[in-house]
Amino acid sequence: MCEYINPIKTKTKFVILMHTHEFKKIKNGTGHFTHLSLENSELYVDVSFSKHKAVNKLLEENNCYVLYPAEESIVLNENSLPSNDKNSVIFLIDSTWHNAKKLLRDSPNIQALPKVSFKHTKSSGFKIKEQPMELCLSTIESTHCVLELLNGQGDEELSESELDGFLDPFKKMVEYQVKCTTLENKSPRFRV
Repeated sequence: MCEYINPIKTKTKFVILMHTHEFKKIKNGTGHFTHLSLENSELYVDVSFSKHKAVNKLLEENNCYVLYPAEESIVLNENSLPSNDKNSVIFLIDSTWHNAKKLLRDSPNIQALPKVSFKHTKSSGFKIKEQPMELCLSTIESTHCVLELLNGQGDEELSESELDGFLDPFKKMVEYQVKCTTLENKSPRFRV
């Protein structure tokens, strides 16, 4: 899928916190795709980030947020991120919902961050993976929504082609996985 990745440059730094269970999976790589698609991003793997030096340094030096639904979250459809002299950093949790809750619980430094979220009506394009709820999105799809909203607010300056191409590796991965499930691509012993 690497040939479909065209990294884009953002003002906002995105930090992907990948749960170790997600890192060990080979089934999908939307967190990896997100990292590779954003020049201004970092990816860290662990189950707790409370004592993670690089993460804590980012927390000290920047305006940091975590993308996570909560009643008190900053809904990006309605509000911009507060601005000052510091750079904005959005932490993304790449994991199942179950492990994301654990990661947040075990990382009080991340849990204490202001939450950001968004309202949307899109269903996930992840056809080969069942989402826990109808409007749940993969990491790369959620990041795409955030980028569209930040761009609309003037916090980013991304072209339409950059935004349109952001999901290309994800779409090609899903297309490939769907193709692999068709009858002619199955091993003869699994054909009926």
